[in-house]
Amino acid sequence: MFTTHNPDAVAGPHGEYSHGVDVPAGAGWLSLAGQVGTRADGSVPEDVGEQCEWVFRNIFAILKAAGMGPENLVTMTSYLTSQDYWPAYREAKARMIGAARPTSTLVVIPALALPEWKVEITAWAAKVPD
Repeated sequence: MFTTHNPDAVAGPHGEYSHGVDVPAGAGWLSLAGQVGTRADGSVPEDVGEQCEWVFRNIFAILKAAGMGPENLVTMTSYLTSQDYWPAYREAKARMIGAARPTSTLVVIPALALPEWKVEITAWAAKVPD
C-alpha cells in the first residue's frame, strides 16, 4: 500500500519505523489526537509498560473505527516523560505494531497534561481507496 524509504545514504532506523513513507495520491487521511495510556474505563495504570500498551490499543481502536489498521499508520510522534521509559515503550511498540513501519519521532519531555500520564502518541494514518 505504502512505499517506505530507508536509503543506504542514511543510517538504518533504530527501531520499528521507516525514514520516509510515500502515500499514493487519492488516499484518505486520518489525524489521531494524542493518545495516552488510559484504559477504556478511564483508569490509568501506574506501570509505564501497561500505559504504552494502552496507548497502542487506543490508537488501534480509533484506526478500526475508521476502517483501518496498524498497516495504515504513516507517521507517529511519541512523547515520554522519562528517558527511563524508553525500553518499555520500545518493547510495547515492537510487540504491538507488527510489520507496520510508519515514520516515527520520539521526544522526552518533562511532563504531560496530567501527572499520571507517562506516554502519549499522536499519529497520522492513510487509506488508499479500493
